[in-house]
Amino acid sequence: MPSPVRRVAARLVAPKYLVGAVAVVRDAEAEEPGRLLLLRQPTKHGWSLPAGLLKRREDPAVGAARELFEETGVRVEPGDLTPGNPNAIIHRVGVVDTVWFGAVPASTTELRVDGGEILEAAWFPIDDLPRLTRNTADLLRRYGMGRE
Repeated sequence: MPSPVRRVAARLVAPKYLVGAVAVVRDAEAEEPGRLLLLRQPTKHGWSLPAGLLKRREDPAVGAARELFEETGVRVEPGDLTPGNPNAIIHRVGVVDTVWFGAVPASTTELRVDGGEILEAAWFPIDDLPRLTRNTADLLRRYGMGRE
């Protein structure tokens, strides 16, 4: 089979993934085990983490910082985010999320939501989290947070 035909055939049968970035943001002032910033969205059943798809050729840390700001009004420099270990989580639905950790002081950080895409943003104790979306619960468990 000629090379161009092989490439086209490979593209047709190869799995396709969407790539996103997730920001796991802790309250820098909270005592252990700490508090997490979570979001409530109208289309989801449960609370979730700030996250979204990366733009074309966008650095994952930049995407995580951008999504955090767009969804909550919280500004964190991409260089201040630490990659999770593992840094990528593959979900059942064909989405690969890169995971980034950061911390901000909750007492001086104003949370702003648009009321459309995001209904509410709030801080929750890690040992007493509200009902989470399935993907958020799975992701936090991988990093030793949330309910077992």
